[in-house]
Formats: sequence, C-alpha cells, structure tokens
Amino acid sequence: MRRTVDDLIATARATYERLSPLEATRRVRDKGAVLVDTRSRDQQAEQGIIPGALHYPLSVVLWWLDPDFPSETPKLPLDTEIIVLCRDGYSSSLAAAQLREIGFDRATDVIGGIEAWIAAGLPISPTPAGTARTV
Repeated sequence: MRRTVDDLIATARATYERLSPLEATRRVRDKGAVLVDTRSRDQQAEQGIIPGALHYPLSVVLWWLDPDFPSETPKLPLDTEIIVLCRDGYSSSLAAAQLREIGFDRATDVIGGIEAWIAAGLPISPTPAGTARTV
C-alpha cells in the first residue's frame, strides 16, 4: 500500500510532542535544549538566522548529530533535547522522528517552523548571503 508524504509526516508527529515557537525558546533558555535549524543557506539569507541555533542542513543533519559518525561537528549526548526547525514545520517533523530513531529520544520540532517563529516576534538576526553559520 502506498503512503503519501502526508502519511509519513502524520506518523512521525504521532511519536512525540511538538513545540510552539515560544515553548521552544523557553526550553532552550531554561532547560538547555539545542535548536537545530535545517533550512538551506538561501532560506537563511532570505529569512535570517536564529541567534544561537546550530545550522545542520537537512541533507546531513542525521550524520552530523549521530555520535557514532565521524565528523568534525560537535557531538551531543543522546539525552540532549534537540529541537529541529525548518521553514514551515514539515521536514523538521520527519527529521525529529529520524533523530529519535537513532537514539535522541527527546528530539522534537517547532510547529510552523521559522514562519511561526517570525510571526511570534522571536529573535532573528539578518545574515548576508553565504554567511549562515554551519558547523
């Protein structure tokens, strides 16, 4: 039986509690959660960056966060709460579910992505094209 992308997203979201942009900021500030922005450099240049967020592009986020994969990115303990953010909150749902599958049991994402973050009036810093922070 064929599954649609919407089916995959619904299945992913059923495995964890998603966060509003305000709740995500509280968890970063008060509980040490790590915000991971998976947007492309073009999107970051267009919309700005979130101060303090890590930029791990969607195409490599699993590898860069996997503690067993050799890379130069800082490795986070598997008990770290990781909050994934994308443009609208769709691909981040799939990424959060996959991070949970590789051992990050507290991975989640931001409802509405950066669009909701901006609408909530949360901090954004402009970034010149090509300078988005990628670790």
